[in-house]
Amino acid sequence: MHDSLFSRHEERLAGALDALKSRGHWDAFPEVPSRKIYGEDAASEGETAFKARLDRPFEIDQPGTLGRVGNEISPYGFPLGIGYPRAEPSELIRAAETAMSRWSEAPLAERAGVCLEVLERLNERSFELAFATMHTTGQGYVMAFQSGGPHAQDRGLEALAYAYQEVAAIPESSLWIKRFGKGEVIRLRKRYRTMPRGVGLVIACSTFPTWNAYPGLFADLMTGNAAIVKPHPGAVLPLAVTVEVARGVLVEAGFDPNLVTLAADSEDEPLAKELASRPEVRIVDYTGGSEFGEWLERNARQAALFTEKSGVNSIVIDSVDDLRATAENIAFSLSLYSGQMCTTSQNVFIPRSGIDTRDGRAGYDDVTSAIVDAVDRLLSDPARAADVLGCIKSEATLARLASAKGEGVRVLRETRRVANSEFPEARVRSPLILEVEPSNEGAYMREMFGPVSYVIPTRDTDHGLALAARAARAKGAITGAVYSTDDAVVERAEKILAGAGVPVSFNLTGPIWVNQAAAFSDYHVSGANPAGSATLCDAAFVAPRFRIVQSRIPADG
Repeated sequence: MHDSLFSRHEERLAGALDALKSRGHWDAFPEVPSRKIYGEDAASEGETAFKARLDRPFEIDQPGTLGRVGNEISPYGFPLGIGYPRAEPSELIRAAETAMSRWSEAPLAERAGVCLEVLERLNERSFELAFATMHTTGQGYVMAFQSGGPHAQDRGLEALAYAYQEVAAIPESSLWIKRFGKGEVIRLRKRYRTMPRGVGLVIACSTFPTWNAYPGLFADLMTGNAAIVKPHPGAVLPLAVTVEVARGVLVEAGFDPNLVTLAADSEDEPLAKELASRPEVRIVDYTGGSEFGEWLERNARQAALFTEKSGVNSIVIDSVDDLRATAENIAFSLSLYSGQMCTTSQNVFIPRSGIDTRDGRAGYDDVTSAIVDAVDRLLSDPARAADVLGCIKSEATLARLASAKGEGVRVLRETRRVANSEFPEARVRSPLILEVEPSNEGAYMREMFGPVSYVIPTRDTDHGLALAARAARAKGAITGAVYSTDDAVVERAEKILAGAGVPVSFNLTGPIWVNQAAAFSDYHVSGANPAGSATLCDAAFVAPRFRIVQSRIPADG
């Protein structure tokens, strides 16, 4: 079966390896939830599968189960009622170590075939994952399909391909010959083994559980490690389904399913700290807020740590060709999923003296009004607004939104409750846009995760670039955007923001937004500022997960 699995998926792996080199557009898994692509009944079957999960235990036959946990509440207004097995951490670790022994000895192609089959099975269940993602994160349906399904699968394949490439680059053996004087020759036969680092722990976030977890999961597996998946207590279901699928494929392929286990926990009794600090856990992947990320940096010293934390993302507007098109692009970026993306821009720096456009000079107030008006137009249709905004994931974000207005802050656009006709209890809020002076750094030089944006009037463009770079160096930044029709400004801005470790997009209008990161092309998170230590994906993301151990023996002449 192992050879057939690799043969079945070899073409897709080859495509991924080619895409890593070209960095061009390549979709391994179709991102459109089309009946023509996925089947006439795929969407309804996915919804039925999701509903069948509700109000009952989620069965995973893994060791160390002590009871059940689960308190997920859909941001659309109802409890999921699913109970997940709560496992004893030491039992999960022991089972993972046992499962690794045969897996790590398996040929690279065999591991690749199994992992590729897992991704294929997950793709077949993309609609179930879409509903699971939608009702745990609050994303709109289409976004939940893409981020929870095909886009996450693309990211998993990207990490898999990088791991395959790095391990395959190590020769299995070599003949070493050294000649000395008087015809003396020494020959050694050398053998090189790639050895797994150890048990991996994947700590997932509440807003993009699969998209952020799959790279670490598949990088661990491809390099011979086991993976314990620790979902956020508020978004367990998408990763529980993932673990279920992975374990099923492993059993079919003749491997121990405890290579992949689920560590479900609760807010009252969390497991992440206990697991991450165990000496047996040798790899930790983490996505989430900076506070816990910094705790891991201080305390998970025994592990190779890969983090994606929070940051303060900025837009700097210098000059534009089409002000309306620019404002519409920014408006969508600020509104998408209610700003609950690590890539959403928070701060918009605009020169107080205004900007140049193709229609002449636009004053500062003209630019701010254009952005506010664009948000209003985008959200004027209730159905479209519900799709774009999704729902507020947590009560903490609602509290943050309520506390954003304070001394020295002027409201440019008030947040509003938006009705969702299908889900009357859904937590939907439109963006709050505030103006603050550059000196009021306490307001905008911090992450305000959610639908909160700040407009800051600056002396000039360079002032805005300097503030954006300073925010990135101090708090981290995962994206940056600059609008300018001046080539010299573009070149200067790229240099300044690259120096602060900020991936920057220029002059985006139309259906490409700064929020988006495409697998196989975009390097998500630079690792060059406090927003995170890992890039999704590059060679450095996979290489620390294995080690090379050699042996030498004299070879006959």
